[in-house]
Amino acid sequence: MEILFQVLSLPLLLAVLLLISFLASAIKIVQEYERGVIFRLGRLQGAKGPGLFFIIPIIDRMVKVDLRVVTLDIPSQEAITKDNVTVKVNAVVFFRVVDPSSAIVQVEDFRRATWNISQTTLRNVLGQSDLDELLSHREMVNQKLQKIIDETTEPWGVKVSIVEVKDVELPQSMQRAMAKQAEAEREKRAKIVHASGEHAAAQELINAADLLNAHPVSLQLRYLQTLTEISVEKNSTIIFPVPMDLLEGLKQWIHKQES
Repeated sequence: MEILFQVLSLPLLLAVLLLISFLASAIKIVQEYERGVIFRLGRLQGAKGPGLFFIIPIIDRMVKVDLRVVTLDIPSQEAITKDNVTVKVNAVVFFRVVDPSSAIVQVEDFRRATWNISQTTLRNVLGQSDLDELLSHREMVNQKLQKIIDETTEPWGVKVSIVEVKDVELPQSMQRAMAKQAEAEREKRAKIVHASGEHAAAQELINAADLLNAHPVSLQLRYLQTLTEISVEKNSTIIFPVPMDLLEGLKQWIHKQES
């Protein structure tokens, strides 16, 4: 009897295990930031999720797709700019999947495809840009990169939101030339500022001379003010210059007395 029970319970146990395995494969849980792309006998059924749902085991197949923003580092790319300068530039690309079905059906590996197209586009855009544009107007270069890459990845269900050029590495000879140019530019600005100051000072002196010439009494007042300032100092020898008109008046008085 015990042997018969064991013989009957073994198929039952196997059936229970198969049922549990069947149910487990039918239950799928997808996170909030994921979607499950369903294929039924090889045909696309669409994306499901997030949450809990059921599929038909063996007949259905599910592929999970992450919808979060992906940060993609593009290694340094060596290229020649439009003005024939060899540079090395690296960048970073931010993208995310907006159409999970297209990301699985339209391209084999959307991450690798986006990485490759970003590298190629970076080299092409560098070849179409001047060095000054790359250094001074980097935002324009970033926008151009983002537009080109996004247009390419759109059929894959991938949205490229940001492309940023991080570092621009120049040859040593170019760095020295740019340093000399910057130094010369600073010296130029310093000389212009100095010359402008000299011109302004000369103009003020001319204005002061014209004012004193128009009002001779002010010159005497300025003379007395200068004497007052000198008298503050101790142990100083002060020489009083005598105005020429005073000497002329004294000379005429003496001449009258002699006559």
